[in-house]
Amino acid sequence: QVQLVESGGGSVQAGGSLRLSCVASGYMDSSFTWGWFRQAPGKEREGVAATDSDGKIIYEQSVKGRFTLTKDTAKNALYLQMNSLKPEDTAMYYCVANLRSGSWSRGDYVYWGQGTQVTVSS
Repeated sequence: QVQLVESGGGSVQAGGSLRLSCVASGYMDSSFTWGWFRQAPGKEREGVAATDSDGKIIYEQSVKGRFTLTKDTAKNALYLQMNSLKPEDTAMYYCVANLRSGSWSRGDYVYWGQGTQVTVSS
């Protein structure tokens, strides 16, 4: 069993930065797709960024160039550096791992964290 614990959310003004962290406890297979989802009120959940089973990093189009995903295997941690934040980035951000089926951005993941809130004001 894997547990994912997120931290680093908060409130910032537009243009600001935040760094989200996700620490995994338990066995994280190197083949797991591992990444971040977000869900804003009244909107569907969407993938933000992930590292797939080949280690490739993938980003949702709207965050490319602003967000950076990194993984620290030794610490069993995943980070999302978010720069140039916009009000539309406001959402609950969830760390996810082990894609069971579907695409990385819409699929079904086995493991989910509790979420961390990101609020960006204009």
